[in-house]
Amino acid sequence: MQTFSSLIQSSEISNLFKGATTIAIVGLSPKENRPSNMVGRYLVAAGYTVYPINPGQNEVLGKKCYPALVALPFSVDIVNIFRKSEEVMTIVEEALALHTLPKAIWMQQGIINEEAAQLARNMGVFVVMDRCIKVDHSNLIRR
Repeated sequence: MQTFSSLIQSSEISNLFKGATTIAIVGLSPKENRPSNMVGRYLVAAGYTVYPINPGQNEVLGKKCYPALVALPFSVDIVNIFRKSEEVMTIVEEALALHTLPKAIWMQQGIINEEAAQLARNMGVFVVMDRCIKVDHSNLIRR
């Protein structure tokens, strides 16, 4: 079965990357060998401002860590999610309750929640599911 994300055009994702400057990473781990940490380091090196979201940490990647999206004192362009699929709805609801809606919700590879995705799309937010932001960025922007 083809998911919505498989129908997204590369140009849409490329435009998202080019228009974004800030990315909140929900579930960013302080452990260097974890995929979320590798992606976070990559995005920082690519020039994005990354905001770690992890209630169990005070700092990740040398940056202040926030316990939840709603604790961010500013807006973000992309909410990148590294949490289990069943936890995504709560995260999307938080993202949609922010003062300024993010441009996109990005669920990392292996993370799919169609209901949460539809909720975000209904609010006009671009959604990517089951794809790695690092891989797509590397393939589309860093050629």
